[in-house]
Amino acid sequence: MSDRTQGFARTLIIVLVAVLSVVAGYVLFVWFPGDLAELLGVVLVLATVGAGLQFGSRIAGSLYPTYNVAEVAVEGPITRDGGSSPLPSTPTTPGADDIVEQMERADEDDAVDALLVKLNTPGGAVVPSDDIRLATEEFDGPTVAYTTDTCASGGYWIASGCDELWAREGSVVGSIGVRSPRFTATELLEKLGVEYKQFVAGEYKEAGSPFTELEADEREYLQGITDEFYETFVETVAEGRDLDEEFVRDTEARVYLGAEAHDLGLVDDLGTRDDVEDRLETLLGTEPRVSTFEPQRGLGARLRGGASGVAYALGQGLADAVTPDDEVEVRAER
Repeated sequence: MSDRTQGFARTLIIVLVAVLSVVAGYVLFVWFPGDLAELLGVVLVLATVGAGLQFGSRIAGSLYPTYNVAEVAVEGPITRDGGSSPLPSTPTTPGADDIVEQMERADEDDAVDALLVKLNTPGGAVVPSDDIRLATEEFDGPTVAYTTDTCASGGYWIASGCDELWAREGSVVGSIGVRSPRFTATELLEKLGVEYKQFVAGEYKEAGSPFTELEADEREYLQGITDEFYETFVETVAEGRDLDEEFVRDTEARVYLGAEAHDLGLVDDLGTRDDVEDRLETLLGTEPRVSTFEPQRGLGARLRGGASGVAYALGQGLADAVTPDDEVEVRAER
């Protein structure tokens, strides 16, 4: 079926569902309950029409999809459950489980022929990053990753599961390494006159606790775990990117600008988003039509996200209202 025929069929379905929604809304909210106020009836009819249009659009989209490429974004720190974002438009960042769900849904969608992975992340937790990488590897079709700003650490771990990685010349790429941060609060507890006691079974159960001094054998134990994660990272990147393991180790977790990363073979090619879509057209043999896949969230999650965004926007608005203009200018110049 040609694109024009599919477009006509989609429009016909939407119009048909809209007409049925008008009739249903009029019967339910205007004609049948004669004691309803006319204005309320009109409002409810319009609401029914809107819902009908949305429903009809979904039906038309499922029967005659307008896309053949699914885009899934990995942005911000990579965690299991997602994290907070300072932007009012995106109060939360999808967690690894949500991202994997999007990729699996794209893989099951018969209309999707390729997966486009947008990476803009400094990295994050090891296992969630690997879960996303595995989802890219299991996708049945070409997988192309691209980054505009940052593809570091866990982001590069994910990229190693894709067929190709694109970047801009000024993108920050690499950081093939692992860190296990730890802080110590023992001196603070002493100053406060607080003594920490814990009943444990197992010699290394307390290893890494911020309330105890780190002994030499505990340091060696924790460093060994970090080293094992690092070796897994190196092997994963070497295999996925077809690189020599010693070369990967020699990067010593450095980051590189896109141009140098390309010269080193850490990136397949450089270009803009348009260049990436041109590459997809070559891989697919047809014009790529990209649809952004987003997490399927329940009503409760949507309400929480909306409330978070509104709260941030309100707080930012109040802050802007009480901040003198000259102070803003001074901060901008620094």
